[in-house]
Amino acid sequence: MSAISGNTGAGTDESISGSGNESLFVSPEHEREYRAFIKEHPDIEAVEFLIVDPNGVMRGKWAPGDALKKAFQEGVNFPMSLHGLDVWGREVEATGLHIETGDKDGYCRATRGTLAIVPWAKRKTAQVLLQTFTPEGEPYMADSRQVLKHKVAEANAKGFFPVVAFELEFYLLDPETDWDDGMPAPVGASAGPDRLRMYGLDDLAEHAELFDMIRDAADAMNLPIDTIIKEAAPGQFEVNLKHRADPLKAADDVILLRRIVMGCARAHGLTATFMAKPFLEYAGNGMHVHTSMLNSDGVNIFGHAEGRPVLESAVAGLLKTMPESLLLFINTWNGFRRITPGSYAPTRAVWAENNRSVALRIPVSNEHNRRIEHRIAGADANPYLVMAAIMQGMIEGITSKAVPPPPIEGSAYEDEGLFLPDDMDDALQLMEKSRFIDRALGPLLAKVYKDLKRAEIMAFWSEITPLERTTYL
Repeated sequence: MSAISGNTGAGTDESISGSGNESLFVSPEHEREYRAFIKEHPDIEAVEFLIVDPNGVMRGKWAPGDALKKAFQEGVNFPMSLHGLDVWGREVEATGLHIETGDKDGYCRATRGTLAIVPWAKRKTAQVLLQTFTPEGEPYMADSRQVLKHKVAEANAKGFFPVVAFELEFYLLDPETDWDDGMPAPVGASAGPDRLRMYGLDDLAEHAELFDMIRDAADAMNLPIDTIIKEAAPGQFEVNLKHRADPLKAADDVILLRRIVMGCARAHGLTATFMAKPFLEYAGNGMHVHTSMLNSDGVNIFGHAEGRPVLESAVAGLLKTMPESLLLFINTWNGFRRITPGSYAPTRAVWAENNRSVALRIPVSNEHNRRIEHRIAGADANPYLVMAAIMQGMIEGITSKAVPPPPIEGSAYEDEGLFLPDDMDDALQLMEKSRFIDRALGPLLAKVYKDLKRAEIMAFWSEITPLERTTYL
């Protein structure tokens, strides 16, 4: 993939100001988008309102079609406590967002550019991604999308314009076939555990109708899908998105792509999962992030000979902040099972040129599209928070002219670089001591996120596993 230049900044995102007349629409751009959509689709029967919580889980509600207009005007009412739910969707009182506040509603407004038809719905249904504002109309800073929007504006004001592309791995599962303890089997697993068929074209052809539906849905939602690849396990695939000169829209792409893949798989009688480590014997699902950085003239500041020290300073900033940020990149208990030696999932905070065993890889590229590939995140992580931490780490490294350790040679699993935490509780303890997380997420979401992770850890600690019972009874 190549980085793009020229169009800088996050100008595709919506304004929250009024249009200067008596219109109830949030902005003239909102009004134009809504009216153009209704003109093309006057027979909308239903709408699905979508909101992303701190775990990156899609939440929301279904409404009749005539409710769509409200999302483009003052907004749809949702409790702001939605952003204080754990991964199971349960209220975590420690966040302070729930009944102790009166469980107040906020206004959730349409995100421009995300209004689209749901291709797998039986009725004519629209969907739109929302973001949360307070009752007073201010961005609600426990909403991860609002946090990243603030970080992008902050970066742009300093003269930094990131260009971003995400890669997502997932499994296709056959819900009619049991693999282990109720877990559906990955498609193709019946051919034998050694039949991994990496980069297999036959596997793509076997599911051609599904992947055609995914591409068509992505086109309808203006998601820039690039390549689709058969990955390193039965039923495992990867979808790569093209670079965007707008980190906010790139993160939106991830949220909507996960929904597309799961919806299209369901329409074909399959289940798709982005779970970080669904099978111990097979590779986990990662979310790799390619990032370059433009200046205000649209020039990649990592390019050419003079850009090399800048790139290395960005690498240094990412390495320094990686251990304390790890719980943003690996946000689930299960995700830490993915971080194992020899698995192409990094275990150490190290970097290298053209080396897939490291946390930060500098891919083969020309001077124009030189970039950093961040290889830590699980495919189920919240892309807004992943991107906020990556941007903050890069910019702090660049502005301080930080110097990284030398790049490694060979396997990172045999290197002596800094080990990353391999346990969710250890990662949380590093995060709780971190001032960087407050700078990356803002004080409200930083507190909420740590409260959620502590509650989730306690939930896992309160379970006695079947293995323990069979061992000690």
